[in-house]
Amino acid sequence: MARELQDSEFEAQFRQAQEYSKQVTAIETQAVEAYYDGTNRLVVVHLRSGAVFSFPPNIAQGLSDAAAEDLAEVEITPSGLGLHWEKLDADFTVSGLLNGIFGTQAWMGKLHERWSKQQAS
Repeated sequence: MARELQDSEFEAQFRQAQEYSKQVTAIETQAVEAYYDGTNRLVVVHLRSGAVFSFPPNIAQGLSDAAAEDLAEVEITPSGLGLHWEKLDADFTVSGLLNGIFGTQAWMGKLHERWSKQQAS
């Protein structure tokens, strides 16, 4: 049987959660804007820090074969920590993208093979 929280317990836990949220917000890389630039064929992400980065969708798992209109439907998660494409069922963390993680380990292995072949040519 679940125990009910007293008002004072709830308020203490709520304040604790708010403080944790402030700490995460201060240290995590958060997106404030994201869009698909069809002219340059790039997903562009503006960060809370003022920095901007972009990546070509053809290197991202779930985005590589997507139509421009589907890529344009990028959403920022409420926390600002992720990007989401509902129609494509694709999700990425901002920090992962900044660290060059564009999919699963298997996907990244295939990308590495492709890049290695291109450099050898």
